[in-house]
Amino acid sequence: MSVLKVDGLSKSFRTYKHEWHRIARWFGVQIAATKEVHVLQDLSFSVERGSAVGIVGQNGAGKSTLLKMLTGTLQPTTGSIHVDGRIAAILELGMGFNGDLTGRENAGNTASMMGISGEEIAAIMPAVEEFADIGAYFDQPMRTYSSGMQMRVAFAVATAQRPEILIVDEALSVGDAYFQHKSFSRIRDFQKQGTTLLLVSHDRASIVSLCDRVLLLSEGRVLMDGHPQDVMDLYNALIAKKEGYEVTQVAMPGGRVQTTSGTGEASIAAVELLDAAGLPVETVAVGQHLTLRIETAVHQDLPELVVGYMIKDRLGQPIFGTNTYHLQRILAPRLGERIEYGFSFPANLGVGNYSVAVSLHKGDEHVAGNYEWRDLACVFTVVNPEHSPFVGTTWIPPSLEVSRVG
Repeated sequence: MSVLKVDGLSKSFRTYKHEWHRIARWFGVQIAATKEVHVLQDLSFSVERGSAVGIVGQNGAGKSTLLKMLTGTLQPTTGSIHVDGRIAAILELGMGFNGDLTGRENAGNTASMMGISGEEIAAIMPAVEEFADIGAYFDQPMRTYSSGMQMRVAFAVATAQRPEILIVDEALSVGDAYFQHKSFSRIRDFQKQGTTLLLVSHDRASIVSLCDRVLLLSEGRVLMDGHPQDVMDLYNALIAKKEGYEVTQVAMPGGRVQTTSGTGEASIAAVELLDAAGLPVETVAVGQHLTLRIETAVHQDLPELVVGYMIKDRLGQPIFGTNTYHLQRILAPRLGERIEYGFSFPANLGVGNYSVAVSLHKGDEHVAGNYEWRDLACVFTVVNPEHSPFVGTTWIPPSLEVSRVG
């Protein structure tokens, strides 16, 4: 069942030669605008109750405009928004706060604007104060607060009561590590209770750990709507595209999407994960010896070629990565050469599904001079048939000594 439905949503901002031209249009007088900027164009999507949806996009993609329309602070030019339930939103940092009022007073005013009654505000205020955890500052003017303290109060009051929909913008990024951990724990608790989450962030870790679906906005349109890891791969590739890189996507078995980007001076000819006998494997045992074979094709003389790989868990979080720059094995290949690299390592990984991204570039990172970056270059599953059970993504077997001391 949809808790949020957006249908044909568009937003344009018009500029007029005279302000009275704008007023005249309010009364139906047709006067042409001197300039019209389309921020959002024909957006349509729905969000199911209890789901977690990330919204990503480069600056100017329309994310903030969309959120303001979802919360009712901005009206659409065309289209409709249907919301089933109460929305709590943390958008621009300090939005609606008065610097001359205390944190307690601002919390009360914000709760009132959220439709919470006076009796309910009095009842929840101790919990707001406790969660914000800013001590005596809660009764000091907010102009004395740091940005992190403002965020603590904003988040505490917005989540004092569980909403049907919780919208969180980048504002959480200003909080300290402890408060971020506490905030995300509350968000997960809300999700378990049925709250729908809309999360806007540039932080891949937050997106892939909290969301089960991501919308990628570009130039006011939904460019991709799908699996968090696939969408974030494309998002990162589009950022790289600004440097002149080509970006392609290929559907993989199982519904995943492989994203490749780069300038093409060298390319990845083959990627294989091999066992100790040199045979390709897709299922490996904890601690098993493996070799990642990467074959490259060189399409022009290069001053240097750096080859690297990154192992990621099922959420796309980096587990381990390295490259030939850090391993001090850099070649300067010539046009037409094909070079094979073999990275050997033990699979000291936890049980689960993993993927490998491979990159060809110059320098110590692929950001500058990216010849080719390929996500989902290979995938594999780790099982544990012989070692004692453990949890986590890394196998670090301890030795254990036990002795009675009394």
